Amino acid sequence: MLTRKTDSQFNLGTVTFVQLQILRFIGGGFMLSTKGTQFFQNGKPFFYLADTCWSAFTNITLEEWQYYLDYREQQGFTAIQMNILSQWDASGSDLDILPYPITQSGAHYQYDFSKPNHEYFDRAEQMVAAVQAHHMVPVLVLLWSNYVPGTWSANMNINNQMPFDEIKPYVSAVTERFKKFSPIYFVSGDTDFPTEETVNYYREALKVAKVHDAGALYACHIKGRLAEVPAELLNQLDFFCYQSGHNLAGQNTAYTIPSALRAQGYQKPIINAEPCYEQISYSRNLYGRYDARDVRQASWSSVLSGADAGITYGAHGIWSWHRLNHSFGIVQGEGFDAPFDWRDALHFDGANDIAYLKTIMEQYFPNGATAVQTKLHCEESIRISVNENRDRYAIYLPTNTILDLNPLKITSTNASAYVIDLNKRQQYPLKFTDSTHLAMSRSEADSVIIVDIKGA
Repeated sequence: MLTRKTDSQFNLGTVTFVQLQILRFIGGGFMLSTKGTQFFQNGKPFFYLADTCWSAFTNITLEEWQYYLDYREQQGFTAIQMNILSQWDASGSDLDILPYPITQSGAHYQYDFSKPNHEYFDRAEQMVAAVQAHHMVPVLVLLWSNYVPGTWSANMNINNQMPFDEIKPYVSAVTERFKKFSPIYFVSGDTDFPTEETVNYYREALKVAKVHDAGALYACHIKGRLAEVPAELLNQLDFFCYQSGHNLAGQNTAYTIPSALRAQGYQKPIINAEPCYEQISYSRNLYGRYDARDVRQASWSSVLSGADAGITYGAHGIWSWHRLNHSFGIVQGEGFDAPFDWRDALHFDGANDIAYLKTIMEQYFPNGATAVQTKLHCEESIRISVNENRDRYAIYLPTNTILDLNPLKITSTNASAYVIDLNKRQQYPLKFTDSTHLAMSRSEADSVIIVDIKGA
């Protein structure tokens, strides 16, 4: 077990005990709000750029945490997604620290939820304080799906289902503990809603959380390619989260889900909270891994299809905090190949691509972008958005081609254009070849075309 430190002994980089107290006092200054389809922080638009670090509290040393947060802050991330309870599919850890004592029973185990490990939660609080000290918003999952009866992962992994009577004391304790850091809460993690019992668990968790942290923002993190949340929960949530996930056949849900939600009239923020992770393998034992270009396509397709409040990035090795030669829990369960060591995964260049996405959106679409359903080139994977004044379009082009802008009623006489090469992160003007056709750019991979309407 880790040696427990008091607050006065704790020092994580430059975050001292006194500074933590200041952070706790000014915590409200970090609090987010929503207006329409966007997030705001202190009255200014806030682009949600989150990294996925589900296994932070069980797998990461404090020294590693400091290095990780320094690096992600430097890249421009604005949020970190973490699981409050231990992740059922985390990589193996030498830290030997868990939220509750275990009662072992053959291949399965069960927590004694009546006996919280205060050392674990004290340490988690220190780590959340460090997230805020690095000017990022902590995003905390209350109940990952394996803790809730009836869900797909509870049926796959029969461990740690929380007794219903333990929801109130657990949620009360963690929301009281963490609310000083102005977190966002995911009430659920990677969940479906197959039974009334399942819904009742999340109903109770949300009700209790709002009693203790009424000012926070709430959403549900749902399983891959799922597009629905029970109406009674959805109406109480501040924004909608989905995940296009890691199934090769379901990658188009990056854009089909937000497009459908907007078409149905949903007017709150939407986030793709789990696009395909960089270098994770295709699920269901399919051979192959997603590279940076795949991650860019999922991310840009999401943001330009209605999920424009932000995006989440994940690296295969960071989310489970993997160490070389350690175990990885779901190679067999969900058919994923082994992760990279976290020290390699942290430096995957795709994270810089997604940080560049944030830069482009903040520069050219600071107030968000509305999806345009018009098809170009008869190809639905070419995604289009327009700004609030309808004088600037963004067109995501997965593969280079000549574009005919006539379906958008855009011509060489009323518009100018330039290309953003997403692989090289370069921008340059783009000419029309005739009244409606844009020349093909020099981009060898995917790109975003910005079209400005003259005199609009």
